[in-house]
Amino acid sequence: MSSTPKTNATLFDHLLELRNRLLRSVVGVLVVFCSLAYFAQDIYQYLAQPLLSTMPSGAQMIATDVASPFFAPFKLTIVLSIFIAMPYILYQVWSFVAPGLYKNEKRLVAPLMFGSTLLFYSGIAFAYFVVFPVVFAFFTSVAPEGVVIATDISSYLDFVLKLFFAFGVAFEIPIAIILMCWTGITSPNSLRAKRPYIVVGAFVVGMLLTPPDVISQSMLAIPMLLLFELGIIIASLHHKEDDEDS
Repeated sequence: MSSTPKTNATLFDHLLELRNRLLRSVVGVLVVFCSLAYFAQDIYQYLAQPLLSTMPSGAQMIATDVASPFFAPFKLTIVLSIFIAMPYILYQVWSFVAPGLYKNEKRLVAPLMFGSTLLFYSGIAFAYFVVFPVVFAFFTSVAPEGVVIATDISSYLDFVLKLFFAFGVAFEIPIAIILMCWTGITSPNSLRAKRPYIVVGAFVVGMLLTPPDVISQSMLAIPMLLLFELGIIIASLHHKEDDEDS
């Protein structure tokens, strides 16, 4: 079904259009997954590299469940396929909602979708290349004497996916601020006045979403604060344009 605006579209038409968009999104994920499935073991090996590079000589990862060597890389490949297909999924979302938006809303929503995708990828990259080496080096260095480090592959996957999601969502702060200011929920000046509470809140969120150590907590909280300031700057520019137009 075409995604062009329809003035007389019924509820059934909208549901049919939504179903088509969802099916296209699922097919997009499946296409990416089929392309990556053959490399599932290599992908997991690459993901495990930050931990393996910090483990003591002779230490290795283990599989405590019989099916873990198969299901852990398989699960990672599915999640990676969703991440890679995210621009296509967001395009389907955009195609579904765009006919109901005003012209000025379309000008803002399209960059926000692109920006949110880029920020989410940036959060994941920051976690992998910056946070993981520091956090894993810290954990392996504080292991008690006589304790052999042998991380289960499924536990490791769950741990890193949690951090990926935490950093990906945390990097969406500028988008959230822009949307709140755009919809009138708050304003840049109001957010500036609440800056001390935001600082405390960022470290609390960092404590809840990261492992129980100050290093990883700070490595999430500090980028959140920087992105908060970036969001305020962008929202202020948008408000200034609105004031000039009025």
